[in-house]
Amino acid sequence: MQDMKDYIQKSELLKAIAHPVRLCIVRGLLNNECNVTKMQECLNLPQSTVSQHLAKLKSAGIIEGERNGLEICYKVVNEQVKDIIKLMF
Repeated sequence: MQDMKDYIQKSELLKAIAHPVRLCIVRGLLNNECNVTKMQECLNLPQSTVSQHLAKLKSAGIIEGERNGLEICYKVVNEQVKDIIKLMF
């Protein structure tokens, strides 16, 4: 039964990064920590859309944000996801 829990956890992780925008965000964050404004400009998407994708990544435990004044700087904290992205790209 423990094996199935591992499979479920890993599949949820893969689902979280399976969207092209989230995959792009994670890859970009591995190169540089950045805030929503920078991501929005890079992706050419509305701020609300980028924020929704960030929320999904954060709830999956893939990224964390650190507040610095008025902005939040995000970074990838999940080592498995770091390894996956490195293998893919």
